Formats: sequence, structure tokens, C-alpha cells
Amino acid sequence: MPGFWNTLFSRSEQVGDGPASDAEWQKAVSSTLALPLFFGLSEAEKARLCELADQLSLDKAFTPVSGAELDASMRASIALQAALPIMNLGYPAYQGWREIILYPAEFVPDREVTDDFGVVHRVRHPLSGEAWEGGPLVLSLADVAASGHCQGYNVVIHEFAHKLDMRNGAVDGLPALHAGMSVAAWAAAFNAAYQDFCLRVDAGEDGEIDSYASESPAEFFAVLTEYFFEAPDVLQERYPAVYQQMRLYYRQDPLPRLAPFFEEEENHDPATP
Repeated sequence: MPGFWNTLFSRSEQVGDGPASDAEWQKAVSSTLALPLFFGLSEAEKARLCELADQLSLDKAFTPVSGAELDASMRASIALQAALPIMNLGYPAYQGWREIILYPAEFVPDREVTDDFGVVHRVRHPLSGEAWEGGPLVLSLADVAASGHCQGYNVVIHEFAHKLDMRNGAVDGLPALHAGMSVAAWAAAFNAAYQDFCLRVDAGEDGEIDSYASESPAEFFAVLTEYFFEAPDVLQERYPAVYQQMRLYYRQDPLPRLAPFFEEEENHDPATP
């Protein structure tokens, strides 16, 4: 893993983060791997994540804007969390684009959209992340810090899931499936789950899954990818057919390795120090 830390060090100097020692980088990597998100991974799997994060740090330009401060801890957090979805897919899944733009907190892009009647509206909505087809990926550092705690929220995984979705052209919640996977089976699982979820949201039902998933099939895929890695117990219970398709696509099964963590959390007495 020293190569990972040294690579990150050289990248940090390119964007003017200031010097950092190998020990500081090692501390940043170790701290990130201690997040609940990585609970239960073997040493071999952690080493693979570090190799993928190394490639990511070499291939992508990390660009802080609007006063964002990018330190070793945050860089390691982004690189390693982004590496988790492709741990068994390989780095080519993230090739074809070059930049990660980093804001200190939620950002508000100013855009014009045309409605169905041809009327142009100026839209300003705060965002925690964004992925552009063929272009950069954008993240809020405040939201990166809130990710990785197995609470169903992960802006890094969400936006990188969009990048995976984009690899087969349309951004529609259908990534390029592996040989042996069935598009019909994927569509059947996701269409049924999406229709059920939208009905629940329209009915005002309070659920464990973020209602933002009802925005579109693409957002449904990205949000459910967050739950696959952060709260697989929730996804497996609500939409087991979707969980099975994601298990096949990501070539991982997070629930068995995270189950002991969830059990510990459930049995933990808040009054006990």
C-alpha cells in the first residue's frame, strides 16, 4: 500500500494542498478504511481497494473550487469510497472522463430549462453532487464527510454509480451488464421496484429509502446503489430482486460482511460508554 500513499502525495502537490508525509497519508488511508462502510473486508480486499484508489488518483484531477480545502483525509476518503463499487469490476469502469470538482458544501448551479410548453425557466437548486456525461464529477466535501457510516447515504457512491450508468450510453438506470446477466431480469426487477416505490412516495408513506430515488430510473439506480453498499439489509428486505441483480452486477454481496456490524449497532446500549 505504500505506492497508494506516495501517489496521493504527488497528486496533492499538483493541486497545492501542501506537503504531507507518508505517515500522514497512511493515517488518512487507515482512518478511511475504519469507516463502517468497509467493515468486514479482508486484507486482500482492502489492498485491492488501495490499488484502485491509486489508479483513480493518477487518472483524475481533483479540483477544489469556491474555497474548498482538500487534505489527505478527504482525498483518501473519496478515492477509497469510489473504489468500493468497482472492487471486483476493475478500473476501466471509471475511464473516459478526467476531473473531480470539489465544493466545500452544497452548491447551487444556475441553469435554464425549457418546459413542455416551450417556456424557459431559470432553475437554482442546491446539490450535494453531480455527474456529467463525458465530463467531470462534482462533489460537496461536507457530504463526502457524511458518507460511509452505513446509514443509507453516500454521495461518492451515488455519483460514481451515475458514471457506471453512463457507460452504455443512455442514463437510464441500466448499466452495461456483464456476460451472463439478463437485461430482461434486470428490467423486471427494477421496473417493479420503481413503480412500487413511486406509488409509496406519492402516497406519502414514510420509508427507509430516500424519496429522491423516485425522481427517475437513473436516480433510482444511484440511490439504491447507495443502499446496496451502505444499508444492504434495508434493500434486501424491501426489494430482494433488485438486491440480487446488484449483487450480480457489482460482483459483491455486502450484506453478509456487514451483518455483524448491524447486529453490534442494534445491540449497543447508548447508555453504555
